[in-house]
Amino acid sequence: MIADILQAISLFVLNIIETWGYWGVFFLMALESANIPIPSEIIMPFSGFLVSTGVFDFWTVVFLGALGNLTGSLTSYYIAGYFKGWVEHNRHFDQAKAWVNKYGVVAAFWSRMMPIVRTFISFPAGLFKVPIWKFSLFTFIGSFIWSALLVYPGIYWGENWEIIEPIFRKFDLVIAVLLILGIVWGLKSHFGKKK
Repeated sequence: MIADILQAISLFVLNIIETWGYWGVFFLMALESANIPIPSEIIMPFSGFLVSTGVFDFWTVVFLGALGNLTGSLTSYYIAGYFKGWVEHNRHFDQAKAWVNKYGVVAAFWSRMMPIVRTFISFPAGLFKVPIWKFSLFTFIGSFIWSALLVYPGIYWGENWEIIEPIFRKFDLVIAVLLILGIVWGLKSHFGKKK
């Protein structure tokens, strides 16, 4: 079942890039950063393969990948503002706000190079109003590095670019498990104290 879903997503990604070219890379990376589960671990290595064949230019595809990430991140950042009223009365809200205010911009940079987390960091940044220009700058720089790191293996492995995906999937699984455990712990402590 999961393999079928991943296969369908992969075909969708490849179709968009083959049809739209550079703008397909921009569009897909924007969707990924707007919390839509389209893995950059497929988008950018395939783009790297296209660099190896001469269809794409390395720096152009890296730049447009990072710009797409920034566009999607800003979309998520602004959407988060609409949810503030729903969560600001939670007892953890002030703790989370203090953490984001202290580390938000740095977290935006480093999280851009972490599978799964990179997709969702924009939401808390928008929720707690991290300064937009700093957030944008660090998001773009982190996304630029991430895009370059994913394009290069696609160039190196050429038509075997898909070899990189299982490596990143292992990281995704570990991070997903940690996130789920964190959510379960948070819910347990929240509802446990209410009782």
